[in-house]
Amino acid sequence: MARRIVIVAVPPVQALDVTGPAEVLSVASQVPGGADPAYAIAVVGPGGAPIATGSGYALAPAGALEDVRGPLDTLVVAGGSGARHAPDEVVARVAALADRARRVASVCTGAYVLAKAGLLDGRRATTHWRYCDDLQRRHPAVAVERDPIFVVDGPVRTSAGVTAGMDLALAFVEEDLGPRVALEVARWLVLFVKRPGGQAQFSAQLAAQSAERAPLRELQAWIADHLADDLSVPALAARACMSERNFARAFKAETGMTPAVYVEALRVERARLALESGFEPVDAVARRCGFGTVETLRRAFARRLGVSPGAYRDRFAA
Repeated sequence: MARRIVIVAVPPVQALDVTGPAEVLSVASQVPGGADPAYAIAVVGPGGAPIATGSGYALAPAGALEDVRGPLDTLVVAGGSGARHAPDEVVARVAALADRARRVASVCTGAYVLAKAGLLDGRRATTHWRYCDDLQRRHPAVAVERDPIFVVDGPVRTSAGVTAGMDLALAFVEEDLGPRVALEVARWLVLFVKRPGGQAQFSAQLAAQSAERAPLRELQAWIADHLADDLSVPALAARACMSERNFARAFKAETGMTPAVYVEALRVERARLALESGFEPVDAVARRCGFGTVETLRRAFARRLGVSPGAYRDRFAA
């Protein structure tokens, strides 16, 4: 029998959070080796009314969230601003449906609904990189992980931003129908069957705010223009006319990062942009961005982005 999948969309919804996973799951019935039918997919929304998206059109749901009856294989909550501010009655309904589902999942900020319903308490979870800190602040009982494309914790799955819902759906296919079918679905849709690296590679690396003190702000600007220089703590402290200990303490207090972490993050960000926008040899990028050697650059990319510089260029070069 087809596995019953219900996707909950709270308006306004991120359209691809709905259509991406739905397409992956529907293709599982079409590829060689797939089941026919593999999944019975229903998109539902509050009241059954057309569901507004942020893309200039509305989605026509199969029915109302309130009318879903019977057991489910998988309950998926799509993201969007509607999910971040979901009304209590929607959250309560999702919590009730989760009790009847074998597997519960969220795409992007759909994690807010699961968290508000208490379904993520004591569990590891993720969401779009932009909202990880906010989700953690609002729901301290959730162990928010900022880098994974998706997180599996028991029967609950949460995924990162937007297209990560397709990665999660591919994982469902592999779990349910086997790796060969998942590979065929990925080939059909021209996707990575398992995307290398984490979501950090898609976001700006410097989340630190500018320092409050003018001398430190000026130093931050100077660092950005002199990435190939000596940016050790002694050198930076001397430039800021501070003792090394006082400089290191003040810098971390005002930016949230140690000087070394800040410098590496800025160098990785600059190298990332260079790899995206040009054909400069990787060794030249490493020197220009202050890494010195390709191996140092490679280690920094592996640590921060979970992917090598060459692989990053292959996937993101303009």
